[in-house]
Amino acid sequence: MEPGDTREEYPQEEARDGLTRRSVLARAGVVGGAALAVPLVGALARPGVALADEVAPAPPSIGADVPLTYFGPSPSQVQKELVGPLQLLRTGEIDFKEGTITIPLYKGQLRNGTAVWYVLTDTSDKDNADALGLLHSAKLRYANVGRAARRGRIEKNTSLTFDAGAVDFRPAHAITPGSEPNLFPPTSFQPAAVGDAHYSPLVVIENAGGHVYNAPIVAFGAEAGQIEFPKGDPDYRRVHDKVVRISPKEGTVTLKLIPGFSFAKPVFYLT
Repeated sequence: MEPGDTREEYPQEEARDGLTRRSVLARAGVVGGAALAVPLVGALARPGVALADEVAPAPPSIGADVPLTYFGPSPSQVQKELVGPLQLLRTGEIDFKEGTITIPLYKGQLRNGTAVWYVLTDTSDKDNADALGLLHSAKLRYANVGRAARRGRIEKNTSLTFDAGAVDFRPAHAITPGSEPNLFPPTSFQPAAVGDAHYSPLVVIENAGGHVYNAPIVAFGAEAGQIEFPKGDPDYRRVHDKVVRISPKEGTVTLKLIPGFSFAKPVFYLT
């Protein structure tokens, strides 16, 4: 090595599996300062060892009673932006610190005039999904069978009239675990909201192309003044348990989001 040369001198070393430290670094694009686009994992993998498989996320079939062959390509293979931050429901802003989203609140009615307060999240109508910031779900078309979806019609004042479907928000959520060590299933439970036999969050709007919308009810049978809680602390005997703030006057509702993971990435979702 010449004077002034600051390169590290690698001692002679015994080859193992046909690789020396110099040959490994050369394959990884390190020797000589070259910045080559070569995966380091692939360069260091020893023969017969699938190192990449050891660090890859679990397949989507894990924890599901569905074989891996049923699953198509991961979302990131279809839309590259799904690898990074992406807000799918774009009707409102997410408060990441609070873990909430504020979205439009709609007022409709049953055919007998009972008030129905609801939100929109998904639709089979791609054009309207793009226009309103909803999620486009083409498969919602398959929900238009039997009683899987309610029927609705848009009125002249643009409100939506549902043919049926009521929700009782008065019950208090409660659950009693089973005896140890078998805590599940619980010995008793009570949902916080109970839909009647005709309720479904899905609705087919018959006079608007017959498209299917996901329109879950967040308050039922209440006048606007009875559910006006713009600063929070709503009356959960009248509104959905995920409601943080609600204001018919402003036409918005703030809902609590649930944290989770998808393809090893953190996500927020609505329930």
